[in-house]
Amino acid sequence: MPDTTLPVFLTASVPSSGRAVLDGEEARHAATVRRLRVGERLVLSDGAGAMARCVVEGVQPGRDASVTLTVESSWTEEPPALRVLVAQALAKGDRGELAVELATEAGVDAIVPWRAARSVAKWEDGGRGDKALARWRSTARAAAKQARRAHVPDVTEPVTTGELAGLVATMSLAIVLESDVPERLTDLVLPDAGDVLLVVGPEGGVTDEELAVLKEAGAQAVRLGTTVLRTSTAAAVALGALGALTTRWQ
Repeated sequence: MPDTTLPVFLTASVPSSGRAVLDGEEARHAATVRRLRVGERLVLSDGAGAMARCVVEGVQPGRDASVTLTVESSWTEEPPALRVLVAQALAKGDRGELAVELATEAGVDAIVPWRAARSVAKWEDGGRGDKALARWRSTARAAAKQARRAHVPDVTEPVTTGELAGLVATMSLAIVLESDVPERLTDLVLPDAGDVLLVVGPEGGVTDEELAVLKEAGAQAVRLGTTVLRTSTAAAVALGALGALTTRWQ
């Protein structure tokens, strides 16, 4: 079993043995922020399942920082048989980034930004939208490292409701989280494998028209409990429930 107390650093590739060099921003973080020293240990990850436990052999701080490592052990963590994707409606301020952070820590496998009708944030095509998407992706990377995850969830390009309906049709199960429907998440028959899509609406909720489109594509509307959750917390709560109700946490 991997040591979950060691800090995780992302790199393009993870060697199975021998020596490795950590450079760039990750090396600067290791050398300047974490202040790692010779003899200490860390975990390298490629964000796609490959990981290696390494001991620090040398540290060069500064703008051109690098950390020289010796690989002690390596392993690969497979993705879960039941993957969970979250279609997260764009949210105002930093609530969208908070949603990404919490969902990543809770184990989401991919995040699909959704341009919902009632989303205050719009992410117009061009520079501003690109910067917002980059922030979501950076948040996912940081949260995956914090949670010592072997897999960094992919954050896709934003989708329209029509495009989201197309994605719903490809899923083993698609769930729209709604607070005012009688059906509960615990009423569903959950698959043991495949892809489950959780659709989380914006602050103003999913419109009747959007819900009709998603249901037509095969989605089911369910509630988590008796309270109303914020758009930034709903996915994480649902992921926790799915972890307990399926084999994801076994």
